[in-house]
Amino acid sequence: MTDLLPRLFIRDHEKTSDPRVRAAYGTLSGIVGILVNLLLFAGKFVAGTVSGSIAVTADAFNNLSDAGSSIVSLFSFRIAAKPADRDHPFGHARIEYIASMVVSFLILLVGFEIISNSVQKIISREFTLVFSILTVVILSVSMAAKLWLALFNYRLGKKIGSEVMRATAVDALSDTVSTFAVLISTLIFRFTGVDIDAWVGIAVALFIFWAGARILLETKNSLLGEAPVKEVTDAIARIVSGYPAILGIHDMMIHSYGPGHTFASFHAEVDGSEDVYAVHDVIDEVERRICDELSIVCTIHMDPINTDDALTAELREETAELVREIDPNITVHDFRIVPGVTHTNLIFDVAVPFENKMTVSEIKEAVSQKIKERHKNYYAVVTVDRS
Repeated sequence: MTDLLPRLFIRDHEKTSDPRVRAAYGTLSGIVGILVNLLLFAGKFVAGTVSGSIAVTADAFNNLSDAGSSIVSLFSFRIAAKPADRDHPFGHARIEYIASMVVSFLILLVGFEIISNSVQKIISREFTLVFSILTVVILSVSMAAKLWLALFNYRLGKKIGSEVMRATAVDALSDTVSTFAVLISTLIFRFTGVDIDAWVGIAVALFIFWAGARILLETKNSLLGEAPVKEVTDAIARIVSGYPAILGIHDMMIHSYGPGHTFASFHAEVDGSEDVYAVHDVIDEVERRICDELSIVCTIHMDPINTDDALTAELREETAELVREIDPNITVHDFRIVPGVTHTNLIFDVAVPFENKMTVSEIKEAVSQKIKERHKNYYAVVTVDRS
């Protein structure tokens, strides 16, 4: 069923990078989620009313909020599919991250309501649970439906790289666990007469809090901007390595403006003695390949370096060695020398990992001091990059 529905209702369902196809996946996920959750809400609300179970009724309203989450997801995919415009030159795909955050807030709100009702029941000591076969049947069916819905959204989300669908899948899985807890409390009451309904309601609420907070934290990283995954940087490096004209790359930056809207830039070191037009053709070809193979819009800056001067090569290696004494993980690039009558400037960049807690001024001072100790008439002109 999970693979059948996209084939039946989504035209060109294999072309997941197409914004229209992504929107169709989002529409399918939203409609299925709304229908399943509305049916579960109706069934659990009836079961909760019949049995007097606050946990079952709370679980019912949890499903109603999930239907609301599916509506949010549905509209977010429609907005994300809109093309770029003058006010949004990078497109609208980041709306999916905002929708994920809305879903997480809805989940947290439901958790708050459940724990509030459960605590009130414990304080008032109103234990009025009534066992019903109907409740057991509805809860069992609900678990199966939610487990399928979690799997459905997980597979669709993985196929199109959607944060919203992943959040929806986590939400559905947490519902399965919470419903299982409610079912256990119902069976315990049936066979022991002990009413732990309100306490189970608190446990369900805490689990829902955890699920909502986890989605919120993950979405927050996407909105703030996070480090690119290693597979992406490795793929770019693999493409670049096929071109001998590019001697090395550095200062790579990758920005995501939502699924399918990724931009990258980096500096490519090239031999300064080569024909600039020929090298520029190579750079253009690398940019096209990265776009075609990885769906990443890429801009590459050429850094011509002197590969024939023995003194430059010797000082570059010596400087790199001195810098590694400060931190073995710091690297040197864009190295050149400007000789003068009274002194010589060594001009270069250092890439410093985020784990190094030295300030920019401290790094510059340490590098300059190292070079000064070795060559009193050499001055370091250092630019610090965070790698």
